[in-house]
Amino acid sequence: MLRALFCHWFFRVLTAVALISCSGVSQAIPTFEKVKADYQPSDSWLLARDGQVLQQVRVNHQLRRLQWVAIEDVSPALLQALLLSEDKRFYEHSGVDWRALAATSWRNVWSKRTRGASTLTMQLTRLLEAEQGAHKLVSAKRNVFEKSSQIASALVLDRAWRKDQILEAYLNLVSFRGELQGISAMSAGLFQKAPAALNMQEAAIAAVLIRAPNADLQAIRQRACKLYLQLQPDERGCGDMEGVIQLKLRPPFQITMVNHAPHLAQQLIHQAGQRVRTSVDFPLQQFANQQLNANLLQLEYQNAQDGAVLVLDNHTGEVLAWVGSSGKLSMSSEVDGVLAKRQAGSTLKPFLYGLAIQRHVLTTASVLDDSPVRIATPGGYYIPQNYDKQFVGQVSVRHALANSLNVPAVRTLLMVGGEVFYDGLHSFGLNTLTQPADYYGYSLALGGADFRLLDLTNAYRALANQGYWQPVSLNLGGQGDAKPHQALSTQASYIVADILSDNAARYRTFGLNSVLNTPYWTAVKTGTSKDMRDNWCVGFSRHYTVGVWVGNADGSPMHDVSGVTGAAPVWRAVIDYLHQSTRGVKSVKPPLPKGVSVRKIHYQPSLEADRDELFLNGTEQSQILLNVAEKDNGFVRIVYPGEGAIIALDPEIPPKLQKVIFKSTAEVANASWRLNGKRVNDRWSPWPGKYQLDLIDQKNNVVDSVHFQVRGAYLKQVTPRPGSH
Repeated sequence: MLRALFCHWFFRVLTAVALISCSGVSQAIPTFEKVKADYQPSDSWLLARDGQVLQQVRVNHQLRRLQWVAIEDVSPALLQALLLSEDKRFYEHSGVDWRALAATSWRNVWSKRTRGASTLTMQLTRLLEAEQGAHKLVSAKRNVFEKSSQIASALVLDRAWRKDQILEAYLNLVSFRGELQGISAMSAGLFQKAPAALNMQEAAIAAVLIRAPNADLQAIRQRACKLYLQLQPDERGCGDMEGVIQLKLRPPFQITMVNHAPHLAQQLIHQAGQRVRTSVDFPLQQFANQQLNANLLQLEYQNAQDGAVLVLDNHTGEVLAWVGSSGKLSMSSEVDGVLAKRQAGSTLKPFLYGLAIQRHVLTTASVLDDSPVRIATPGGYYIPQNYDKQFVGQVSVRHALANSLNVPAVRTLLMVGGEVFYDGLHSFGLNTLTQPADYYGYSLALGGADFRLLDLTNAYRALANQGYWQPVSLNLGGQGDAKPHQALSTQASYIVADILSDNAARYRTFGLNSVLNTPYWTAVKTGTSKDMRDNWCVGFSRHYTVGVWVGNADGSPMHDVSGVTGAAPVWRAVIDYLHQSTRGVKSVKPPLPKGVSVRKIHYQPSLEADRDELFLNGTEQSQILLNVAEKDNGFVRIVYPGEGAIIALDPEIPPKLQKVIFKSTAEVANASWRLNGKRVNDRWSPWPGKYQLDLIDQKNNVVDSVHFQVRGAYLKQVTPRPGSH
C-alpha cells in the first residue's frame, strides 16, 4: 500500500514539473539532421578521386570517434543487446518509462545502492547537451527538478524524432571505454571490425560497457556473460568471453589507419572531421608506393633508404600520385621527398640545351668538345668531369645531351650565359634558387643547385606541353582558369623531347636495352648529384609525366647507385602501369610542329653516322665540317688562356711591359690568332675587357675558341725621390 501511494505521488510530481518544463524545452531540442551535420569525428580523411580513403589522420587527441554510422550499418546483435541491457520497453514508451522510473525510485528510497531508470531517449538528451557544450558534470543523485527537466526533454525528443533516429544518434555519441566514443571507434578500437560485423558475444561486451565504461575487467566479464546468456538462452556457457575481454579491453586501443598518402594529408588536412577529395588515383598511388619500396629493398646494401614519386597528368596538371617517402624503410619517413630540396644533377641539362637551341646558339647537329678543361673562377679552377670519368672528344649536341655528358654542358652554359639560364629556370617554375646566378657559377649546368621533385617534374611536364608551363593541381579538373605561360618555344621543346626519346643516341652511356627504352613513345632523363647523394629519373609520355627521386633524407651518399639502378626502375614501372592496355592509353610520337625542319646530315670528317636531324627553320645544315687540325690522333686546342680565365693586370708593372702569350697544344701550320675578330700576334699586350680568342688554320677555319677577361688595376703613381729628375 505504501509503495503504491509513493509511486502515485512521485508520478504526479514529476509529471507536473515535466509539463511545466516542456514549454521551454521544445525550442532547445535540435533536429536529427542538425545533430548529424554537426557531428565532429576526431579524425579527418583524405580521399582519392573516386572517393576511396587515401589517408586517415587523427586531429583531435582529447577523444576518439570516427565517421557517423547509419543505423542500418549496425550489427543486429548489438541493437538487441543494447535494448535488453538499457531499455527493454524502448519501442513501447514515449521517451520515459514511467513504470521503471517509479519502481527504481521506490527501490532507491530503501536501498543504499541506488540505480537509475533513464531510457535511451533520456540518456540521449544528456549526450546532446554535451554536444552543444552545455553539458556539466552533475551528481548521479540528481534532484527532482533536474530529473524532471530530463524527462521533459525526452518527451519532446521522442515526439520530434523517430525511434531509429534516436538509436542511431545514441550509438554514435555514447562513450564505450577510455577515449573511445561512438560505435565506429568502439568497433575499430576494441574488435578491429566494422559495426555491422559484431557478433553476439562482442555485442554483449559493448552493451555492458555503456553502463560502466571504465569498470574492471572482472566486473565486465560477469555482466557481459550474464547478458550474453540472456541473449542466447540455449548456450550453456559464455565460451571464450574472458579471453576476448582480457585481449581486447586493455589500452591503448589501436585503430588501424589508412596510410597511403601521409605527406599529402599533412598539407591538406587542417581540422577534425574534414573530408578532402583530391585528384590522386588510388590504385596508382598504391602501385607507386609498392614499386618504390620494392626497388629500395633491392638497394638495401647500397645505403639507399628514401625515395619519392610524383605523377602528373600532362593536360590538366592534376596530381595522380604523390609518394613522399618509403615509409617503414626510412629513418626519416616524416620528410616529404616531393617537397624536399635536393641537388638536381643532370636533370637540368634539357632546359639548358633548349635555351641554346631556341637562341640559335646551337643546333642538335652542332659539335661540342668533351675533353678535360679547367675554368678559372674567383674561387679557383672549376674542373667538370663526366659520371664515368671518361671523355669522348668531339660530340654532337644530340649525343651530348642524350648521354648526359658534363663538359659539353658546361661549354654550352658559357655560350648561353649564366644569367640567361638562371632566368630560364625561373620560367620553368624552378624558382627555389635562393642565391643570384653568379653564386652557382658553372655548376648550375650540372645541377649543382637544390630543387624540389614537385617543381622539376612539372618543368618536364612543360616540355611535354610544347613549352607551356602551368602550376600543378590537387583538385579534380586541374587548375581551371589558371593561364599557362610559354617557358620555351614549341619548336625548341619538341627538339629537346626528341633527343630525350632517342634510345639510339644514348647508347654510349645507357646501352640499347636499358629501362629507359620503352615500347611506346617517352622522353626521359636521369641525374645523379655529387657523391651519389641524389638520384633522379624524370620523363614523360604524351599523357603523363613521372618524376622519381632516390637517396637518403639525411643527405648521406649512396654506394654505386646510378640513374639506371636507382630511380629509373621505379619510373619505368610506373610509366608502364599508366600505359598498360587495360587503361586504353597509347603514347605515340608527337607530330612535327611548324618551324621545325628535318635534314639529313653528314659530318666531314666522319664523327657520327649520317642521320635525319631536326633544326629550327633558318638553322638547317646538311654538311657539318669539323674544324680540326689533327696531330698525334688528337685535336689541337688553346691551352692559354683557358676558357673563362680572368687575367689581372699587375699595378706594379708598367702596362707596356705586361704581355699575354697565347699557347696551343700543338703547332698548326700557318696558324694565326684572332682576338675579338682582329688578327693578333701570340704575344699580346692586355687591356681590360672581355675577349674571344680564336685559333685560325691556313684555310681560315676556326680550330678552337676560348673566352676570357682582363681586369685592370690602377697603376701606382711614381713619386720622384728628392733630388731626382
